[in-house]
Amino acid sequence: MSTTNKFCQSCGMPMKKDLQGGGTNTDGSRNLTYCSYCYQNGEFTFHGTVNEFQEFCRLKMIEGGHGKFMAWLFTRGMKRLARWKIGGEHGSKI
Repeated sequence: MSTTNKFCQSCGMPMKKDLQGGGTNTDGSRNLTYCSYCYQNGEFTFHGTVNEFQEFCRLKMIEGGHGKFMAWLFTRGMKRLARWKIGGEHGSKI
């Protein structure tokens, strides 16, 4: 993927916050569509529904120091991200 996104198209995290600079494809090249937390070695790290992923991310954000309301708010838009739009409930391996 050569397109650079401002936000991970799986979790919505700002890509500039990703210390690895994006996920990795199967050939080891950098994937600029998904962050390194969501996409490694050409595979998504979380397998489940978008609703399960929203809850997982919400809890991780609270664990990391975000307030409950902000964590809830930041995860609400996930259904509109590319992973969940093109792959339906479970996402797609891109």
